[in-house]
Amino acid sequence: MRVLAIAAHPDDVEWLCGGTLALCAQRGDDIFIAIATNGNVGTGDPSIFREQIAEIRHKEVLASAAIIGAKVIWMNFDDEWLFNNQATRGRFIDAIREARPDIMFVLSENDYHPDHRLAGTIAIDSQIPASVPLVKTKLPETPIPTVFLMDTVGNGSSYGGGMKVCPDASIYDGLLDVMILHPVPKGEFLRIFPKVYSGTHISHPQVEIIRGRMIRVVGDAITYADGERIAPTPVEITVEHGALKTWVNHG
Repeated sequence: MRVLAIAAHPDDVEWLCGGTLALCAQRGDDIFIAIATNGNVGTGDPSIFREQIAEIRHKEVLASAAIIGAKVIWMNFDDEWLFNNQATRGRFIDAIREARPDIMFVLSENDYHPDHRLAGTIAIDSQIPASVPLVKTKLPETPIPTVFLMDTVGNGSSYGGGMKVCPDASIYDGLLDVMILHPVPKGEFLRIFPKVYSGTHISHPQVEIIRGRMIRVVGDAITYADGERIAPTPVEITVEHGALKTWVNHG
């Protein structure tokens, strides 16, 4: 089987479907990873040039893909400047035509990040044109792939690039863990935030961890789950302990 994952940024695939791609590679599938933008604004250091960042991110993607023997399709659009136009659509169509996938993983169209939403929309909208002979691009047409959304689901200790927001959370205990940061000055928040990667932020007096089988969120706000818009408040979230059946590779 031929498998293609199309994402917006150089680290999206690793976080959202890296394990799935590794299992596909293990069973002998041909894996392709298409990245729309080059991640050239992905730093808080103003002394680094955009070209340097793009080069670093490209090398990171190649090294990551090499672990599972995947081929990288690098579209090289500017980070934060992805648009749904003819040039971008044509490049996505060629990515699909190059990979000739049986199945394709794409980002959600309901994501918090505009590049993510657009990458998902363009990929979905390109699957049929990629099969049409009279849609002329650099590569010939290919059959229409089956499309799946890539995402992560869980109640674990970390998310968003390894941030251990609730370091003592367990996916096995049937409980939801909630981290509350009570009001702090901006300077204090910036001092606390780096500690989230080690989980040591929970020792701060303004950080509170609560647990429960049901959480009710009230107030005038929109709730999100893993970056996805769910609904306006109030929202009730419950845990169905042991309800999810999955599969484990024991090899």
